[in-house]
Amino acid sequence: MAKANAANPPPPTPELHSPIIRLRGVTKTYGSGPTAFQALKGVDLDIERGDFVAVMGPSGSGKSTTMNILGCLDVPSAGSFLFRDHHVETLDRDQRALLRRKYLGFVFQGFNLLSRTTALENVELPLLYRGEDKATRYRLGMAALDKVGLKPWWDHTPAELSGGQQQRVAIARAIVTSPDVLLADEPTGNLDSERSVEIMELLTDLNRNSGITVLMVTHEPDMAAFARTIVHFKDGLVERIEKGKAA
Repeated sequence: MAKANAANPPPPTPELHSPIIRLRGVTKTYGSGPTAFQALKGVDLDIERGDFVAVMGPSGSGKSTTMNILGCLDVPSAGSFLFRDHHVETLDRDQRALLRRKYLGFVFQGFNLLSRTTALENVELPLLYRGEDKATRYRLGMAALDKVGLKPWWDHTPAELSGGQQQRVAIARAIVTSPDVLLADEPTGNLDSERSVEIMELLTDLNRNSGITVLMVTHEPDMAAFARTIVHFKDGLVERIEKGKAA
């Protein structure tokens, strides 16, 4: 089995409808001794390539810790995390950063846009970090804005956009590198119900038409209903998995 290294991220895996993510016996403990807290207590979870997964559960259930591990932002205390046939728990910080940059996109509740830059410049940021030239950044950035329906607003700053439009820019930024997996943390949390539905329809379209695997944390059953699979966490474990209405 090939391993990632700082100069050569792992190549994409060609199989479709096979697990792109597999967790086995994953635990996560913070602290040590009598004050130690076990956030995850042995999570087993498969995420199939091309699925749209909603992750739900009360505060402290382990869903956010799991998403941090799936996003290669943290590592398990024990257990295995297989992503694209590579054991992420064995990778160092730099190798995990390469996986994030090449294969993962992130969408946050708070948009996290740079206030003084245009929509296009915000979308281009991941490409800038990757060392792409100006022409490539422009071409890919405009294509990503087109996918989310904001190409005509490419030169607008966040203050000139609605909340829903700002989240669309954030989604365009997340997909501009053509990631395998899009991780969305409460992507509709700051939006009204109408804008929330629009964002969920956009994520559904990206999942179906672009083949991006979507993992979304949400507290809202109405938003989770857009997913094909719903994973419920409780007390640091997967409580149950059910099919969403979109399945």
